[in-house]
Amino acid sequence: MNAPGQPRGGAERNDASLGVRFALLALACVALMVFDHRDSHLTRVRQVLSVAVHPIRVFVDLPFEVWGSASRSLTTRQALLAENERFRREQLNASFRLQRLATLETENARLRGLLDSTAVLGQRVLVAEIIAVDLDPYRQRFNVNRGLANGVFVGQALLDADGVVGQIVDVGPFTAEAVAITDADHALPVSVNRNGLRTVAVGTGDSSRLRLPYLTNSADIGIGDLLVSSGLGGVFPLGYPVARVLEVRLRPGQSFADVIAEPVSALDRDLEVLLVWDAAKEPSAVVGATVLSELQ
Repeated sequence: MNAPGQPRGGAERNDASLGVRFALLALACVALMVFDHRDSHLTRVRQVLSVAVHPIRVFVDLPFEVWGSASRSLTTRQALLAENERFRREQLNASFRLQRLATLETENARLRGLLDSTAVLGQRVLVAEIIAVDLDPYRQRFNVNRGLANGVFVGQALLDADGVVGQIVDVGPFTAEAVAITDADHALPVSVNRNGLRTVAVGTGDSSRLRLPYLTNSADIGIGDLLVSSGLGGVFPLGYPVARVLEVRLRPGQSFADVIAEPVSALDRDLEVLLVWDAAKEPSAVVGATVLSELQ
């Protein structure tokens, strides 16, 4: 036994053997590195070791891969939702614009029709917008956005792209009231385009019907005949379409036949009309004059 206080020989031998083993391992590692550097003999060994540890590497990396994939999926889903929402808003805006475009195209077609009518008319004309319509079913009256400031006068004729619409009955500074040719208190001198037969078309209160009460049973008129303005009375331009005959009923034993016609103008759909001036006449010459008052 060793005396107390003296180092034991076994511990010294263990330390020495560990040092020797470390030195041998270091020399072996250096020799392997030099050997591999020169001839690359350990490449195969590294490949085998890489294959052996691959499952461990996959197992260690699996949680990180799953987390990364989930994060990317969540980000992609949020991006897709945001993109879908943006596309939905753009689609709604595009649909709104397309609806407005259809309205504008229809409006442009109406205005082109009015301009074509303007080119045919020899008189000065002005486009007016219908801003209000009388809701009384027995009155065919409406207001336009032109008045004394635009030179509008009482008795002035109104036309649309298809034919005669009516005439002005009351004028304000910036607006005017008009009566349609189908109003029950309105009458319009017309002639049959086929043979020149003159008569008067009277309103019925129905926007789709006119009556010709002053034609005899022997009058040369038939279904489908076109009625045009005769120019009598100096209000409506000569030769503009007014209505087309729908029904002719002879009434034996009475003086006059029952003749019904349909207006050619879109009285219940018009949004714009044409105000017409006769260059050969002063407005004062027709102020307050209506065909119905002349008949009476």
